[in-house]
Amino acid sequence: MIVLADESADPRFVASDLISQAEHSPGSAVLITWHEPLLKAVHAELDRQLGMLSRGDLARQSLEDYSALILADSAEQAAMTTDRLATEHLHISTAEPEAMLKQVQNAGAIFLGHYTPVALGDYVAGPSHVLPTGGTARFANGLCANDFLKRSSIISYDKAALQHDADNVRLLADKEGLTAHRNSVDIRLQD
Repeated sequence: MIVLADESADPRFVASDLISQAEHSPGSAVLITWHEPLLKAVHAELDRQLGMLSRGDLARQSLEDYSALILADSAEQAAMTTDRLATEHLHISTAEPEAMLKQVQNAGAIFLGHYTPVALGDYVAGPSHVLPTGGTARFANGLCANDFLKRSSIISYDKAALQHDADNVRLLADKEGLTAHRNSVDIRLQD
């Protein structure tokens, strides 16, 4: 899980998000921000909250083993780092989360705003809870009903439609040196 946060983020909220992921044990929990004071405030808040939770020791060990507090140079660098990590859960805790969302492409489930903890996705908000892990969000989606359906592409052209697209097929076939591909179009359009 990554929390992508700016100066508007409440350190108490961010720490609770990191701990909630870490309590899965093991559970990777990463804060990425370009606002340095947030790192110190979250670190202090982690210590405070961990001491109050029944699973605090378990979460503390997970945080020590699998987590990080990362200072980026800018919002753009933070977004690029987030994309490289391609996390299962991404919480964008910024003043304008929709604007930040436009800079991020790779995450299994994305939670926008200060009042949208990942626990909502776990229990009540409804997205798939089977999400791409280990950075696979760069090329995979969360599991959905469509994953259990067999799909086939169905293509149907008449002569006029083939005539319309023939030059494009010829061009690509010629570039690839696939003369039989070109011929399969040409033979159908001979008078």
